[in-house]
Amino acid sequence: MNTTAKNSTRVSHQQLSDFIRAAFLSQGLSEADATEVGTLMADADLQGSDGHGVIRLPQYIRRIRAGGINIHPQIRVERERASMAIVNGDNGMGHLVVSRAVQLAISKARETGVAWVGTRFSNHAGPASLYARMPLQHDMIGIYFAVGNANHLPPWGGMDMLLSTNPIAAAVPAGEEPALVLDMATTVAAYGKVKAKAKRGEMMPEGWMIDRKGNALLDPKRADEGFLLPIGGHKGYGLALMVGVLAGTLGGAAMGREVIDFNADHKSVTNTGQAILVLDLKAFAELDPFKASVDKLIRDIRGSERLPGVERIWLPGEQSHERRVRYLREGIPVADGVLAELKTLASEIGLPPLV
Repeated sequence: MNTTAKNSTRVSHQQLSDFIRAAFLSQGLSEADATEVGTLMADADLQGSDGHGVIRLPQYIRRIRAGGINIHPQIRVERERASMAIVNGDNGMGHLVVSRAVQLAISKARETGVAWVGTRFSNHAGPASLYARMPLQHDMIGIYFAVGNANHLPPWGGMDMLLSTNPIAAAVPAGEEPALVLDMATTVAAYGKVKAKAKRGEMMPEGWMIDRKGNALLDPKRADEGFLLPIGGHKGYGLALMVGVLAGTLGGAAMGREVIDFNADHKSVTNTGQAILVLDLKAFAELDPFKASVDKLIRDIRGSERLPGVERIWLPGEQSHERRVRYLREGIPVADGVLAELKTLASEIGLPPLV
């Protein structure tokens, strides 16, 4: 552990995952489940997705203690064909449910070339890219969709918040270059980033949120007074709707007015829906030539002519890759506001503090 940039402290990936694991063990999760969730949550912070990592631990624990999450779920396949399945998560931790869905999709894609697996009765599972990246280890492409766990987006031109940030992520293997990994909310910013700004005592940039009079909302602590804006105006609204239908409605999960705000309601079953599409590259192309083509495309884009004042053209996933490398070496920065909450949580559940 060492201190770092202002208002944060660095901890190792192992420290973070061990702390999270211990917290879930204290609430009755099995050793295997607590370890898996702890690792995935620490991985979120490792790649810089700090709105979806350890910052969510107090919220998850509150839901468990209120009975809102099943700590011993019987995760099972409800519908299945050769290249598809619907997984019922039995209201378990979303990380466990989605991981099971991804592994099933990888197994099916190995046989059929393409596989789609959706979830129902899942829960919040962290950043989308965690799951889109899993097929990379098997030389497969992963494309992930999810319904957000609270509605923060109205229809274009409306004021009723009927849609969420509904993220989409895609991961494509490369050869010598880092994989291409796109992870984006269908809103200008994910709500987790709003929460992270509040914990760090920072203001939001203009364009993330507006209030109910249409004015820019910059204080993340006043987020309840407004709503997020979609990417690309009406196009982002349409994309959020379609992602929600694919990840939620198609698999029998919550969408629209059925979505539970898990920030405010710790007891109700959220019936969160996610979906993973996996493509086995070996069914489409020879691996080495494909990866070489991706490498060439990456280098062409990175080396293309830049506008004045632009130091570097980034590819999707490059900055997260660099953070993983740097944070493994230097430690993961955890905001002091988050550390304070974790210290209170540790005291409540009888654990030593993280730092």
